[in-house]
Amino acid sequence: MQNFRNISIVAHIDHGKSTLADRLIESHGMLATRSMKDQILDSMDLERERGITIKAQTVALNYEFEGVDYKINLIDTPGHVDFSYEVSRSLSACEGVILIVDATQGLEAQSIAHASLAKKLGLVIIPIINKIDLPSADPESVKKDLSELLNINPENILEVSAKTGQGVSNILPTIIRNVPKPKSDINKSLKSCIIDSWFDNYLGIVVLIKIVDGFLSVKDKIKILSTKKEYVVDKLGIFTPKITYLDKLNAGDVGFLIASIKSLDAAPVGDTIVDSKDDGTIPLPGFQDIKPRVFSGFYPIDTKNYQDSKKALDKLSLNDNSFTYEPENSVSLGHGFRCGFLGLLHMEIIRERLLREYNLDFLMTVPSVTYRIVTHNNETIEIKNPKDLPIDNKVKSFLEPVAEIKIMTPPEYLGSVIEICTKKRGRQNNLVYLTNTVEITFQIPLSEIIYDFFDTLKSVTRGYASYDYEIIDYQDSQMIRLDIHVNKKKVDALSQIMHKDNSYRKARDLIDNLKDLIPRQMFEISIQACIGSKVIASTSIRGFRKDVTAKLYGGDVTRKMKLLKKQKEGKRKMKKIGNVEIPKEAFYEFMSSKK
Repeated sequence: MQNFRNISIVAHIDHGKSTLADRLIESHGMLATRSMKDQILDSMDLERERGITIKAQTVALNYEFEGVDYKINLIDTPGHVDFSYEVSRSLSACEGVILIVDATQGLEAQSIAHASLAKKLGLVIIPIINKIDLPSADPESVKKDLSELLNINPENILEVSAKTGQGVSNILPTIIRNVPKPKSDINKSLKSCIIDSWFDNYLGIVVLIKIVDGFLSVKDKIKILSTKKEYVVDKLGIFTPKITYLDKLNAGDVGFLIASIKSLDAAPVGDTIVDSKDDGTIPLPGFQDIKPRVFSGFYPIDTKNYQDSKKALDKLSLNDNSFTYEPENSVSLGHGFRCGFLGLLHMEIIRERLLREYNLDFLMTVPSVTYRIVTHNNETIEIKNPKDLPIDNKVKSFLEPVAEIKIMTPPEYLGSVIEICTKKRGRQNNLVYLTNTVEITFQIPLSEIIYDFFDTLKSVTRGYASYDYEIIDYQDSQMIRLDIHVNKKKVDALSQIMHKDNSYRKARDLIDNLKDLIPRQMFEISIQACIGSKVIASTSIRGFRKDVTAKLYGGDVTRKMKLLKKQKEGKRKMKKIGNVEIPKEAFYEFMSSKK
C-alpha cells in the first residue's frame, strides 16, 4: 500500500491530457515501442479524429524512485462538460489529480470546474502548464492565474511540453512526493467503487473498479449494493494499457472485473461492490443515477432500416449507460425512436457512430429538455416530448430545469457575452477578473443553452470563450407548446416547447424557414404557427397557376371570366381535399438549420 499512487488527469477539452498520458506510458508503461501510437488510451477512431476523450481509461505504470518500486494507477478522463459525472467518479477513486492547463489558452471553464471538484473531494492537486514549446505560449500569466486559483506558490507549478517530452520526467517524482498512499485497509471486508463499465464484444460487460478496502479474488461472490444482485467473479486484471489478467486485486488497486453481468444497468457507475455475505456496509458517497438531459427524435431516413436501427441503438445503449431510447411514432415521419443524451456533443457522437459503425443515417427532431408539469390534482409529470404536453386547463404550473453556467472570456468580449446571456433569460450571479480573462456566472434555463448557445458564444468571442454548467434546480416558468400547421393539418414532428416571451419571434422564423423548403403545389398552401387554437403567425406558399384562357382565340369577355371562375372553384376544392406531403429532405434541411 505504501508504494501505491492513484491519480487522475483532468483538463479542459483539447489541453493535452491524452498526449501527456502517451508520454508517461512510453516511459513507464508495460507496452512495447512498436505497439505505441498517438492517443493510446483513446480506443475509438472518433476520439482520435476529434482529439477528444469520450470514455475514461486507466493504465498502471511502474516507476522506480530512490531505489523503491512504485505502482501508479493513472486515469485519463473526458474533458467535455457532458461527461462531468464520469469525471467526478474517476476523481473519487483517486488521492490526487494532475490539472493540465494549456500555456496558450490559459485557465478555462472546465479547468476551474475540475479544480473545484478536486478541492471538494480533498484531493492533492498537481498543476501542470502544457504546450510551453509553442510560440504563442504565455506560461508566466497562466502560472499567476493558477497560483491564485489554487492558493499555492507559483514555483510549485510544473511546465511541460507533452508533445516534445520536455519536463515530463519531473511529473512522476512530484506525484510520489506529494500524493498520499490510498486510505485503504486490506484487513477490512471488501468494499469497491465502480469507476466505469462498458460492453466488450468478446468479454461481455467489463467493470472498471477501485478496491477501497479488503481484496478481491477470482471465483469470489460479490454483491452490487444498489441492485442487490450477486455475481461470481470470472476474471480480474489491470490495463498496462494492454489487458493483463491477475488472480487478485488488493486494497488501493485500480483494475477491472468480469462476472457474467448481462447489462450496464446492473453495474451503474459510482455504485459500491461488496462481498455477497456483507449486509451492513454503507455505500460509498457520490453515487447517483445518470439521467439524460437532452431528448431528440431519431427517425431512419430510409424506413426499410427501422429494424436495423433498433438493433444498432440496442448495441450502443449496451456500451453507454447514459444513452437511452424508446420507440415512438410520428404522423409526419413514421416510426422512429425518442433518444436521451447527456448533451449535444453526446448526441452528435451517437449519431456519428450510427453512421460509421452501422451505415445508418437519421433525421433528428429539434432537441428538447425534461420539463415538469404539476396538474390541478398536484400530480407531477415529466415531459420529454412536446406532443406529451397536456392541454392548458389541466396544467397548474410549468417547471423548467435551470443551469448555473460559468463562462471564461477575454475582457474585451465581456459586453457581448452578458448580452447573449441576458437574451437567453439569464440572471447574473458573479463576476471575477483574472490576469487575462474574466469568469462570469449566470443562471440560465437549460433549454436556452442546448439550442444554439455554444455556437453563438464562440462566434461573438472569436472562439476564445469556454463554459461549464451544471443543473441546479427546476423553476416555475411560462412555457407554451408551439405547433406548426401545414394546410390546416398539424405536423407533430415540428412541435416545440418554448418560453412565451420568445414565441412570436421564433414562430415567424420557423414558418419563414419552412416556406422555403416545402415544394409548391397546384393550390395555395397555408403554414401557421399556433399556440393551442390561437394562430400567432402565418404565411402561405402560392400555388402554380395554369393559364386556362390560353386556348381562347376571341369572342366575348364572359367566356374568359367563366373559365377563370371554373378554375377558382377547382382550386378551392383541391385545397380542401389536397394532401401536402412534406418530403423528408425538407425535414432534414429544416432540422439541420435549426440545430
